[in-house]
Amino acid sequence: MTAWLRTAAKGFCMGAADVVPGVSGGTMAFILGIYARLLHAIRAFDLSLLALLARGRFLDAARHVDLAFLVALGLGIGSALAFFTRVVPLPALIVTSPEPVYAVFFGLVLGSVVVLLRTGAHPGATQWGWLALGAALGLAVVTLVPADTPDAPWFLFLSGALAITAMILPGISGSFVLLLLRKYATVFDAIGHLQLSVLVPFALGAVVGLMLFSRALSWLLDRFHRQTVLTIIGVLVASLWVIWPFQDRAYETVRGKVRLVHSSPVAPSGSASEIALVVTLAIAGFALVLVVEWLARRRGGDA
Repeated sequence: MTAWLRTAAKGFCMGAADVVPGVSGGTMAFILGIYARLLHAIRAFDLSLLALLARGRFLDAARHVDLAFLVALGLGIGSALAFFTRVVPLPALIVTSPEPVYAVFFGLVLGSVVVLLRTGAHPGATQWGWLALGAALGLAVVTLVPADTPDAPWFLFLSGALAITAMILPGISGSFVLLLLRKYATVFDAIGHLQLSVLVPFALGAVVGLMLFSRALSWLLDRFHRQTVLTIIGVLVASLWVIWPFQDRAYETVRGKVRLVHSSPVAPSGSASEIALVVTLAIAGFALVLVVEWLARRRGGDA
């Protein structure tokens, strides 16, 4: 498999994660080892890019923004969104079989926390506070109660900006933010039916949010790397609260479709075979992260 196809496959994983409320595409980017590269590529859309384009140096401009990487990643994400909204309705599977779906992602996130702590973010005695800060921030977000919101273009714009910010921040799900804003059904129905009146303001908000937040987060990683990574790990730990497979879930019918609007962790329940399946899938997700991290170390970095 070529590097381009591997990047597209990673994008597909990110897109699949973003469809699931409580799972972040940024988390998947962290797990797959492309997070820093993604932030730097987004940040490269700057005045230097405009100068290169103005001088007709299109190849240099493409290299400046790591265009091949972004195109491959974008195609993978777009393919996942289309696949899991049109072919395999993952949001519906979350309603009908939530425990197996969340079990996989729980294992993935837990594994990523272990890998991050083991491979370069070991907190010292004075830095546990950053980890605690991230956990507190993450819990504050994932335990919010959904609110009523308007369908006006300006709010769709704001929803896009907030959702994309969550999507690139490991541990906080863009889909979960859309649920909090009561725009999950609106946006994913619009994706499935190409409703431009919804998608255009949402996409514009996403572009603005992406440009602003990626720069802020990249700046923090460049200047306060250890503290920022520890805070992000804390957010990842907090996300396990909402990704825990066994939840007391509340659903609501939105536009004729059942949507998850609230959940809280409970003790494992069900038959022995059902619990065994959930545990097995969680272990598989955990092991997959360890295998990916091991392969990345053998190759000496990302392709």
